[in-house]
Amino acid sequence: MNSSVLINPNALRVGMYIQLEVGWMRHPFPVNSFRIVSDSQLQTLKALGLDAIRYFPALSEIASFESVGDADAAPAHAAPMTQLAPAAPGDAAEAAQARPPEPGSALEPASHALPPLWRRCDERFRAAAREYMQLYACAAAQPEQALAKSHGMVQGYLQDVLPAGDLVIRLLSESSGHRQAEHPVNVTVLCLLLGRTLGMNAADLYELGLAALLHDIGKDPKPGATPMPRVQYERHVGDSVALAMGMGVSSDVLTAMAQHHEFADGSGFPLHLIGEDLSAAGKVLCLVNAYDRLCNPEFAQEGQTPHEALSVLYAQYRERFDPAILKAFIRMMGVYPPGSVVQLADGRFAMVVSVNSSRPLKPQVLVYDAQVPLAQALPLDLEMFEEIGIRRSLRPDQLPREALSYLSPRQRICYFFERAVEPCAPKEQAP
Repeated sequence: MNSSVLINPNALRVGMYIQLEVGWMRHPFPVNSFRIVSDSQLQTLKALGLDAIRYFPALSEIASFESVGDADAAPAHAAPMTQLAPAAPGDAAEAAQARPPEPGSALEPASHALPPLWRRCDERFRAAAREYMQLYACAAAQPEQALAKSHGMVQGYLQDVLPAGDLVIRLLSESSGHRQAEHPVNVTVLCLLLGRTLGMNAADLYELGLAALLHDIGKDPKPGATPMPRVQYERHVGDSVALAMGMGVSSDVLTAMAQHHEFADGSGFPLHLIGEDLSAAGKVLCLVNAYDRLCNPEFAQEGQTPHEALSVLYAQYRERFDPAILKAFIRMMGVYPPGSVVQLADGRFAMVVSVNSSRPLKPQVLVYDAQVPLAQALPLDLEMFEEIGIRRSLRPDQLPREALSYLSPRQRICYFFERAVEPCAPKEQAP
């Protein structure tokens, strides 16, 4: 028989065998009882916001429990357990009702069921959208102020992009509140991440980020269900370049902006340039702009899922883009970018909510489970579990009605990024 004790989550160590006494879909692990094998699992356990976690010394592969400090333990209130197994679905629902999330914990309800530790990304995107609208408003009349605001925004992003380490691409809530700003912010974020993947230096990344942020600054938004006349639409490229020129940006930034609709096969506009005529920044900006417009069409037509958008770029339009840049973009975003609706290998339905740009084949997914309230659902990190994979991508209309309502696939895809949590050794508890 295996005795157990309750310990503070901060006292957990790699090698400990533990049991989570909450509903099995209120945590991202496929079972409730398991041995901790990595620092990333430790970080996830601590982020759950639990007061205590049941620990089984006899089943663990570390030093005796006394070595972690008796101050973190509490007497076991239940009889010793002879068998450890995943909680049954009924038990999961009962546990979820019996133990509501504490305020400020990782289980507290959040927008679209994303955990609070992701709220910072959502808030940063909304702040960026507000800043872009301020920039847009003053670009013509106050070009120096517009340039200063643009510089501040791009430099702020580079503080996260430039240092070594992994970055996570997050799917955000439905809208920033400024639809006109969503596209340039999305494009800036993805351009900087792609430029980093391609090995661009700090100066080149800055100019790429500035070109991405300003590429549509001269576009006059006309809400409506139908596209504007082609000649009028194409004019926004020159209008944007003219405004940026008045702001005093560099010639390299102006060149990239002027090329954001130019394709390597000569089918773009306004000059029908070919690949050898395009700058590196122009090629990156053109590709990312095309991807975001497939996901988020400018007018009323239905957007494609992120997985479909990548498939279209590669299968139908790959001649339009630099092959090395397209390959790097697909590798960075993963086969199933954030926002993709998928079916897992075990048959469950899910939505991809984040991708580590260095390890994109194992994203985090939000899994449909009718027994767990949406506000209490936590993402499942596929990177932690080799046995769980993605079987296929789906369109939202292929989901069962209940799964569609639960997962609520986004009609507008918004992205932001943050640095991945770096593994670190837990602090020792005082005796």
